[in-house]
Amino acid sequence: MESSSKQATSPLDRVKWVVVIALLGAGVFGNHYYGDMSLLYRVLALVALALVAGFVALQTEKGRRLAQVMKEAKVEIRKVIWPTRPELLQTTALVLGFVLLIALILWGMDSLVAWIVSSVIG
Repeated sequence: MESSSKQATSPLDRVKWVVVIALLGAGVFGNHYYGDMSLLYRVLALVALALVAGFVALQTEKGRRLAQVMKEAKVEIRKVIWPTRPELLQTTALVLGFVLLIALILWGMDSLVAWIVSSVIG
């Protein structure tokens, strides 16, 4: 059975998600309500609310799974072999050369079709 992958959300997790949504809603409402206050204060308040909402969200099962996926992604990014500067420049020049070549071919075909159509139409 795959009961572990399709577990129902616990009631406590639902409460936590309601708190997250309430915090974010309070941030939106507060930003609008206190629109005449300094932008710095409003941004700081929004960042603080977002951090608290993020912390609460990470306490849920879905939040823990997201944190685990992010940790695994960080490990995978460390395994990537990034190109050296000469490889990067050579590849970039090659791509630009092919783009220019294709652009010239398409321009030539467009000009040929336009010449044929104008010859037929008169």
